[in-house]
Amino acid sequence: MPTQVAYLGPKGTYAEQAACALAKLEKLSQPMFIPCSGLRSVVEHLANKDCEAAVVPIENSVEGGVTTTLDSLWTYPHLFIQSALVLPINHALISSGSMDEISEVLSHPQALAQCTEWLRSNLPNAVQLPTNSTSEAVRMVVGSKFRAAIASRESAETTGVKKIAYPINDVPGNCTRFVLLKRQKVETCETADLASFAFSLHSNTPGALLKALKCIADLGLNMSRIESRPSKRELGEYIFFVDIDLKNKVIDIEKKLSPLLKPYCENIIYFGSYKNSKVNLL
Repeated sequence: MPTQVAYLGPKGTYAEQAACALAKLEKLSQPMFIPCSGLRSVVEHLANKDCEAAVVPIENSVEGGVTTTLDSLWTYPHLFIQSALVLPINHALISSGSMDEISEVLSHPQALAQCTEWLRSNLPNAVQLPTNSTSEAVRMVVGSKFRAAIASRESAETTGVKKIAYPINDVPGNCTRFVLLKRQKVETCETADLASFAFSLHSNTPGALLKALKCIADLGLNMSRIESRPSKRELGEYIFFVDIDLKNKVIDIEKKLSPLLKPYCENIIYFGSYKNSKVNLL
């Protein structure tokens, strides 16, 4: 049977490239890709059982964690990360007009942020307009001489608009980590590179976070990432998202950490241990 995979659409986004690559890496049976409008919708498709898998960006090397994805993982604790893919991101400026005609630049907020300095130097007077995806931005500028989109160069080739500048991202090594989500939990395996989880503290008191983090250090584990998000319950209360670098260690993070963290944490959600691949798709 086909495996339905939701991703941030419409067709032509970086998320579609990542979804195709992750489906191949995971050897999904007859993948059928479902473009969704908005990251929240992608996750909700999976949570509501409207698909079997979902691909979402979770972290960018320039802008950090993708907050919608992080918040969604905390909201739906029955979803688990199966695998991850680091995708190089090289943005192009796409338009039907020329550089001196452009007064509006459209793209996903992350893409706009990743090109801040280039836009300031080359289009300082252009209005920046956020869209749901880079591909949606391209569709909105087709036929317009005063509008431009920031998207992949492949988008220009498939829509007939011109690629008038490339690459325009501020950091040459710009890349995004995408994750494949399913409703099934993955068993710890020897090939896992990362383990991810999140926790909230019982109280915001001096040393509370330090005590929780010491539990990780006491197991001889290295954190490759820690990021906080507001709990949305009250000011000053946070949720902490952590990645553990496994380096091919076969360890059940949930089983080992839970007894140590419980005295300090109100809630702990484990997202899974998984392989983090680096594939150059461009």
